[in-house]
Amino acid sequence: MSEIEFPVLNVRMIDIDKVEANDYNPNKVAPPEMQLLKHSIEEDGYTQPIVTYYDEERDKYIVVDGFHRYRCAKESFKLEKIPIVTIDKDLENRMASTIRHNRARGTHQIVDMSHIVLTLTQKGWSEEEISEHLGMELDEILRLKQITGLKEAFANHKFSKSWEEFENNRKKQKYKK
Repeated sequence: MSEIEFPVLNVRMIDIDKVEANDYNPNKVAPPEMQLLKHSIEEDGYTQPIVTYYDEERDKYIVVDGFHRYRCAKESFKLEKIPIVTIDKDLENRMASTIRHNRARGTHQIVDMSHIVLTLTQKGWSEEEISEHLGMELDEILRLKQITGLKEAFANHKFSKSWEEFENNRKKQKYKK
């Protein structure tokens, strides 16, 4: 088993203008839940930091998890600084982190999830890797790939031999006539 890291022990207050949303998060929060989050922050404060990735080239912190807490800070509370932690992962692994965080507590928009699965597939991730890192069943990954309608999503998919049996049986029946 690998050693567990504790980025939560390195919380820092960062100028909110140095933080921005990622462009791939498929998680959506309905207005009642957003209002509940705002109320929760008003009652309890920020009990969890925003998880970010530091883009050194742009000198920006990109949200990996906590987009809606970030949004509340910026839009509702007009905070100048917010608590963040950083993780250092490449884009594919940040995407996987976002999905894991979201799936552990909520739901996703199906079309957006299918684009994440397609992106990871195009980056060379196997269905088994996607399953392991995003916490999905293989049949769920297959359904999400079907939504994209793109053949490259199925490039490395291993199809069941039942199709072969079906075709063989169909040919045999055709010749019996």
